[in-house]
Amino acid sequence: MLVKFTSSTSGQIMMFASVARQLLESIGKDCSARGVITTEQLPEAIARLRRAAADQKASPAATGGDAGAAGTTDVDDESPTVGLGQRAFPLIELLQWTQQEEGFVLWEADRDF
Repeated sequence: MLVKFTSSTSGQIMMFASVARQLLESIGKDCSARGVITTEQLPEAIARLRRAAADQKASPAATGGDAGAAGTTDVDDESPTVGLGQRAFPLIELLQWTQQEEGFVLWEADRDF
């Protein structure tokens, strides 16, 4: 399922529901079919997303762990992983552009996720 984030001033982005859930939960929002990040909530939402991305970068072992000891192949070790910081970047950028124009961001999905 896809979730569409639409800015009142800056355009829109789409992402998979699993990623949207991580990002929305990190800013304290419910993952309902529709929601809003108001003008007043934008600064805190941006700060929380940046913090969540920085925390994930600081502890990459949380996603990798001892995978090498479990007998994975070299192909798995060479595969780049996409972290939360990279996944959060488009939303952070959309929120920043929206904040500059004093707008708001709506999200919409087919159902709660």
